[in-house]
Amino acid sequence: MDLTVKDAEEVCQHFIDRSVRGVFFAPFEFASDKDEVSKRTAERLKRAGITVVLLDRDLVPFPFRSDFDLIGIDNLMAGYLACEHLIKLGVRRIAFVARPLSAPTVTARMAGSREAIIDAAMEPLKDFYRIGDPRDAAFVRELTIGRKIEGVICANDFTAAQLMHSFAKVKIRVPDDIRLIGFDNLKYAELLTVPLTTISQPYREMARNALRAMLGRLADPTLPATSLLSCPSLVVRSSCGAFLRR
Repeated sequence: MDLTVKDAEEVCQHFIDRSVRGVFFAPFEFASDKDEVSKRTAERLKRAGITVVLLDRDLVPFPFRSDFDLIGIDNLMAGYLACEHLIKLGVRRIAFVARPLSAPTVTARMAGSREAIIDAAMEPLKDFYRIGDPRDAAFVRELTIGRKIEGVICANDFTAAQLMHSFAKVKIRVPDDIRLIGFDNLKYAELLTVPLTTISQPYREMARNALRAMLGRLADPTLPATSLLSCPSLVVRSSCGAFLRR
């Protein structure tokens, strides 16, 4: 049995044995069986009479929705904000980079970024959406060959941090040679070699929404599934090139 499946089943059984009434669940990612394991986990809890509220991402691919309550951010808007910012800075050749087997939220962020390009009357690159390992030399070489890409929007801060490190290895300077934006505004984002421009999530508001959804679902299990999506915000630092001399 896959370790992910085993761990998920053990956790489910732990909650069931203790008659837990509600569980906040962030579906798995970065595993080949992530969708199957996530659905199996949520459904098993539901069959046991345990209320499940999803955090950050859904169990199904974007743009579809499951029948569970979902708490997160408007990822379409988040992607739009990131890309719109690069466009306002004069960046025209933009790519979106994500690791394989990422969450559905990443697809939504990519779609929002692409929409910003279209709204700016620009043509997205044919290979706008790049899926690969930001630590892989061959993947990084494809991104930087010929210096055709001027800006990269990364699926999250971790991917952006890894890509920034890989760029430094091949003497690609951020933001002078290529501009970079991440997502999530993790604590280390401003501590990177080049402080990272990123999209921030209002975690306190999301926590309140999660509690509100859980209490509402416990009070009335017949309510239709709801999505409580908070508005993200742009945090501008050096990596996007906003402070470069024009």
